[in-house]
Amino acid sequence: MTETAVEPPTFHHFIAGEWCPSTSARTFESRNPADTRDVVGRFQQGTAADVAMAIKAAETAGPMWRRTPAPKRGEILYAFAELMARHKERLARAMTREMGKVIAEARGDVQEGIDIAYLMAGEGRRMFGDTVPSELPDKWAMSIRQPIGVAGIITPWNFPMAIPCWKMMPALVTGNTVVFKPSSDTPHCATLLVEIMAEAGFPPGVVNLVTGAGAEVGDAIVDSPDIGVISFTGSSATGKRIAARAGAKLKRLSLELGGKNGVVVLADADLDLATDGILWSAFGTTGQRCTAASRVIVDRTVLAPLLDRLERRARALTLGDGLAETTDVGPLINAGAADKVASYVDVGREEGELILGGGRATDGDLAHGHFFQPTIFSGVGAMDRIGQEEIFGPVLAVIPVEGYGEAMLALNQTRYGLSSSIFTRDVNTAFRAMRDFET
Repeated sequence: MTETAVEPPTFHHFIAGEWCPSTSARTFESRNPADTRDVVGRFQQGTAADVAMAIKAAETAGPMWRRTPAPKRGEILYAFAELMARHKERLARAMTREMGKVIAEARGDVQEGIDIAYLMAGEGRRMFGDTVPSELPDKWAMSIRQPIGVAGIITPWNFPMAIPCWKMMPALVTGNTVVFKPSSDTPHCATLLVEIMAEAGFPPGVVNLVTGAGAEVGDAIVDSPDIGVISFTGSSATGKRIAARAGAKLKRLSLELGGKNGVVVLADADLDLATDGILWSAFGTTGQRCTAASRVIVDRTVLAPLLDRLERRARALTLGDGLAETTDVGPLINAGAADKVASYVDVGREEGELILGGGRATDGDLAHGHFFQPTIFSGVGAMDRIGQEEIFGPVLAVIPVEGYGEAMLALNQTRYGLSSSIFTRDVNTAFRAMRDFET
């Protein structure tokens, strides 16, 4: 695309049912990672004062919202899901423009938000308590579910609609109010989501959006004594800091953090099927998923034919703007992410054999975005850095082993046992893996 003189739109916080500017009077830009000349918009640089106003709005709305019958709260979630479904294509295209994932994946991201909204809407009629026999005579013992209060929702950029919905829908249907801080890489996706929530009928103050930096907005949410529960998805380093700060205040806390996920391929595996799974897991979303497979643990007897398949298929992947239906791999989210991936590739050159890729993709229009070639290393050791540390990019480490025993040990030798898979034709081995794999 070419430079344009059109002024990008400016977006605001959403507090107490109103769109309002930040007390800082400062904004930041969100740019298209596939073409950084394209400014998506300007967004409010939030402050602790903005967070305090959002919390006050959430506290004010809380008594009314918790008294709203849970089935009625569920009806608003149903309305929200219907609106998301109606606007699915618009939301998906906006997501691809702002964070780069290919349009088919963006549609799936929006669909996950729709699905969880429908699921949690139904919970409005299933919020059961318990009745239990009392140990005392003539006494009735029962429990009911009660909302915690204000929920602080801090979300990442890689699933900018699915993850906020995963977090907010359960909180809202159970009668909590929300202060929502999205990643500064995807504030437009969050704004579109909240616009639809307002249209669906969530009362003023029930959902509040504050954009801005983690050091200002995120810390203010975590540190506030008036927020009773925090849900965060992001890096393990940030999660540790949040856990320490929230723990000091005895807050309830939900964390979903890093992953260094392995795919085990045994000698009897269907290699074509394994190749399909590995390519999608390693290079889908440009490797920017906490569940992405960044290491393949393969029996040496099938190492060569598997590498041949992986290299041939990965070489044919098309990089580009995710809005093009023919694109297979989109950009990394920002320049810092590209630098991080490049630094790990330098490490990988010392630890393994570079089979494919290894550099930024800068041909033609790719030069205007944060593109990186799908990269494969072979001969990596299970304890090497690229076999242990989360890269969060399109880099795959292939680790050769001898048989199931070594494969199981290599898979479990990581601090990030989030997800794993195994390719084998032996059902007994598959069930052993369910027992042995520490994920």
